[in-house]
Amino acid sequence: MLTGPERLPASEGSPAHEIAWEMPLRSRSTGYGPGVAEPNGSVGVDGRPTELILAAGGIVLREDDAGVVEIALVHRPLREDWSYPKGKVEPSETLTACALREVQEETGLRCRVISFVGTTEYRDRKDRPKIVAYWAMTSEGGTFRSSEEVDELRWVELSEAAELMTYERDRALLEVLQETAARVFPRLRHSA
Repeated sequence: MLTGPERLPASEGSPAHEIAWEMPLRSRSTGYGPGVAEPNGSVGVDGRPTELILAAGGIVLREDDAGVVEIALVHRPLREDWSYPKGKVEPSETLTACALREVQEETGLRCRVISFVGTTEYRDRKDRPKIVAYWAMTSEGGTFRSSEEVDELRWVELSEAAELMTYERDRALLEVLQETAARVFPRLRHSA
């Protein structure tokens, strides 16, 4: 079961979490996940595209020397937006594997997953329904290099990230992320 940012996700380690996030997303007929149509341009009775786009991404956290928690946001020049690194799930890829791969492709950072944060749901620029699952992560190394897809990575204080973000749906995940950061970085919990 996918969750929206207004609902709490299944706890990590629970059977629901393992089923929802660790199963490869494929079906016998299409190679894509259960209920996910192979790209075919089909439309519903309302004339809108029905193909469901599944994606995953990461919210990379770090703590600076002063104990301030920062997150990595990326700028995509083609869309002129600031967001979390994310991308579409490939056939037979788990959501978690997709999130790690996309973060590394867009930021150059090799990361470790901390916990599931939540999902966002919206219609993409082709008017297709899209669901993106996000995990909190910490970096274990790597270096950012700009590309056509992402031309800038900016580390922003968690408390100020909403100001830079382009989309409200990304801002909605910050409350859950604050709770995750408090567990990961004990100094944040003591200063609150």
